[in-house]
Amino acid sequence: MELKKNLSKLDVFCLSTGAMLSGLFLLPGHAFAQAGPAILISYVIAGLLAFTGLLSQAELVSAMPKAGGTYFYITRSMGSAVGTVYGLITWFSLALKTAYELFFMGVLIATLTKLDFGAATPNLIASVLCLLFVTINLIGIKEAGKLQVLLVLLLLAALFLFCYQAFPSLDAQNFNPFLTHPREAIVATAGYVFISFGGLLKVASVAEEVKNPGRVIPRSMTLSLVIICFIYLTVVFMIIAVVPADKLKGSDAPLSTAAELFLDPSGSTLFIIATLMAIFTSANAGVMTASRYPLALARDKMLPVVFGKISHRFNTPHIAILLTGAVIILACFVNIDVLIKAASSVLILTYIFSSLAVVILRESRIQNYQPQFKPAGYPWLQLIGIVGFIIILYVIGVEALLMTCFLIVLGFLLYWTYGRKKAKREFALLHLIERITAREITSHHLETELKDIVHQRDDILKDRFDHLIEQCPVVDVDNATDHKDFFHQAAQAMAKPLAIDANALSRLFVQREQESSTVLSPFLAIPHIVVDGEKHFDILLARCKEGFHFSEKAPQVHTVFMLVGTRDERPFHLLSLAAIAQIVQDDDFERRWMAAKTPQALRDIVLLGKRQRQT
Repeated sequence: MELKKNLSKLDVFCLSTGAMLSGLFLLPGHAFAQAGPAILISYVIAGLLAFTGLLSQAELVSAMPKAGGTYFYITRSMGSAVGTVYGLITWFSLALKTAYELFFMGVLIATLTKLDFGAATPNLIASVLCLLFVTINLIGIKEAGKLQVLLVLLLLAALFLFCYQAFPSLDAQNFNPFLTHPREAIVATAGYVFISFGGLLKVASVAEEVKNPGRVIPRSMTLSLVIICFIYLTVVFMIIAVVPADKLKGSDAPLSTAAELFLDPSGSTLFIIATLMAIFTSANAGVMTASRYPLALARDKMLPVVFGKISHRFNTPHIAILLTGAVIILACFVNIDVLIKAASSVLILTYIFSSLAVVILRESRIQNYQPQFKPAGYPWLQLIGIVGFIIILYVIGVEALLMTCFLIVLGFLLYWTYGRKKAKREFALLHLIERITAREITSHHLETELKDIVHQRDDILKDRFDHLIEQCPVVDVDNATDHKDFFHQAAQAMAKPLAIDANALSRLFVQREQESSTVLSPFLAIPHIVVDGEKHFDILLARCKEGFHFSEKAPQVHTVFMLVGTRDERPFHLLSLAAIAQIVQDDDFERRWMAAKTPQALRDIVLLGKRQRQT
């Protein structure tokens, strides 16, 4: 059962933005304790690296908008083993990030309401809140998305008010000295705050539920990151310029701490409420998106299929949501610093894997990998991102790396004991090896899967022409061939379905070519004839790598579409000619036609060609 496309461009923007806003309300105080005023540099470094990762993520999601986000791309590019390990650690990472957000929410609620159940009060409140978010997401992603839009718009308004009110209280002396910590600490802090950009990862995991995802998601992700980077730098600058260093270091609610200095108590309370709203939006997005990873793993049979069940009433993956909620509740009782660093480490790994996936998919030259968004700068953009992420991962700390390694080992053990028995999926790395070694080692199942994804992504409803192409005969020859010999070979393939004598059909094609050439360009010919009878129509595709010899003026025709139909099929005959004309106009058609490896690949070029379909 497929998930419904209920999310609009505004929903995607608010999902991404809301998921990244919580870090602004929680982390600057702790980050300031590690790097001083130079955390502004840390945020710039983290933002630039996030941008390189975003571009790779955007390309992948525009090609394969499926539930499970990066897990899906990693599995299709590097195989089930890597994909399973990656999917599980990313699921845990999103759960850990959501847990630390809920814990801070519990701290703030306990402070405001004076609740006291002992030392575990914030943990218990966080667990109750998790149950609330699980309930919201069980009801439906459309409802959760509407709530997200409202909260994000209110938060942006609150941040604008904060900056406006804080401006008269700025003190430039708070930046003197600017560099109070070693450069290594600034880079390490960039890794610490990198979790703030996890919202981009969350968008990818719900791509299957977005309307027109190939175009909407890259644009929304890019706009969201640009706006978030501007907001982060502006608001963090304001906080540092308003709050003395001794009060800012280690603050759990830095905006509220700053607001206390230039607003009355009610204003400070307002920003505590804004902080709660920010965490609310991110935690809501966390439950929503993390639950799509066990769903994707179950679809691929890397987890028991029960986790892939979708509620018929609400159209939500209810078992995966419940499981994710249970993991988040358990994580609410883990040390917070470990949560933040481990979640950041896995997020960094995500961007490394995304960059590698783009390189593998492009270099494997898989024909049906057709992203609607392809950023410039390949492969340098990906290589710079990978190197930068590795440096940050190295300096982020041993504790976080050990936690990440533990999750990797856990994921591999699950794959080895369960998923390995089910793993029969073809992946792009095999195609790359095949290309390098010139040995046939793939069955091209991945091409078929990618073709189906493109149809689903672009909401393509197959028409009669599509169904004909799916079943049509294909003639694919290497050596140069005379057109008469080719017509004879083609007639043999078409005669039986049309209930026509093969020799008679061959003579008709020769006669038609003698009357007037059907060669439309040095590369293309479209022989088409009318035969006796009723309700018969068929198409044949043909390719000759060295060229079909039609005449001295057309000695090397590489592409032939042959159309045969009865007189009553004349309207469809004309529609088919129009469809072919639209398909072959693609600037990349000739290159892809000559590079196709199999007869099915030739059909796929036609099936995925851009044209207006008949309803």
